[in-house]
Amino acid sequence: MPVEFISAVHTDAGASGPAATSRTGLDVGHLRKFARALDDGGFDHTLVAYHSASPDAFQIAQFVATHTERIRPILAHRPGVIFPTHAARALATLDQISGGRLTVHIISGGSDEEQRREGDYLDKTERYERSDEYIQILRKVWQADGPVSHEGKYFTFEGYYSDVKPVSRLVPISVGGSSQDAYRVGGQQGDIFGLWGEPLKETAEQIAAVNAVADAAGRPRPRIWVSFRPIIAPTDELAWEKAHRTLGVLKDQARNTELLRHYRTTGRPANVGSQRLLDIADRGEVHDRCLWTAPAVATNAAGASTALVGSPATVAKALLDYVDIGCDLLSIRGYDPLNDAIDYARHVLPLVRQELAHRATTQAA
Repeated sequence: MPVEFISAVHTDAGASGPAATSRTGLDVGHLRKFARALDDGGFDHTLVAYHSASPDAFQIAQFVATHTERIRPILAHRPGVIFPTHAARALATLDQISGGRLTVHIISGGSDEEQRREGDYLDKTERYERSDEYIQILRKVWQADGPVSHEGKYFTFEGYYSDVKPVSRLVPISVGGSSQDAYRVGGQQGDIFGLWGEPLKETAEQIAAVNAVADAAGRPRPRIWVSFRPIIAPTDELAWEKAHRTLGVLKDQARNTELLRHYRTTGRPANVGSQRLLDIADRGEVHDRCLWTAPAVATNAAGASTALVGSPATVAKALLDYVDIGCDLLSIRGYDPLNDAIDYARHVLPLVRQELAHRATTQAA
């Protein structure tokens, strides 16, 4: 499979993830501009994130699909929110609207506090068990030529059938995480497996863990998706100056208790992925070629938060290091989301693609 690039669409010009300065929820004009910039810039996919306080992800993904020509929405979906038969029908409908461009990213939930905001009181192990069953039901409904029934630990129904099917009969399914539960579900069920940006050694170890599960299950290994927040400038020196300015903004935001009150959870993060990022930061601020962990510390590892810092050439080489260990979906989104996405499209994507094309030509020769 070719190496592809993922971004993350933002619904609000003031909300820049952990570097947000304001949050108004939904600015339709900004969302349209952002989606088209990603489409025109050559990104292959864009994540449509999910949070209990955010605009509805299904409707945002449909908006992105109908206002773009080629980019593929990756819809983050939380299994505890709607029943899987409803989800199967809604996802198939959205896939039809998008012309077969949809991917669904199953998020089992890393924070009990966030899950309970929407009435989900299962523990983490149970949430991953439910995700496993949920994915099986989605595929069963999509592939069924007649009514299907199901009796499981978390879901039971009889005689369900949907007239609407995905364009290619199935929607690709992504799973992410850094726990043994995540590796198990991702290896057994995922077409894609998502990781946050850790050093090369740790990333390779996680890939091996997921692949071992897939191999044991006798199924194809999932494609690996790895996420970073690059900070680029014309030279490495200027990029590091920019990085420290960005870190100052992140620290200021972290002290603003009102700004992201609905997005915060208290104390040390409960999810393994965030814990791993903080533990890696304790071992050093810079790893490998240019992986910077300080933003993870400043944001309490709230999501994908590690940065690749340097000139476009340096960041492109760092991304290729991850390609070399088995990552073929590269997620890059910045702390200044729209402007960074435009810069990545102009200066980083072409360098990575040129090198990959050169490698392919050399190997063919």
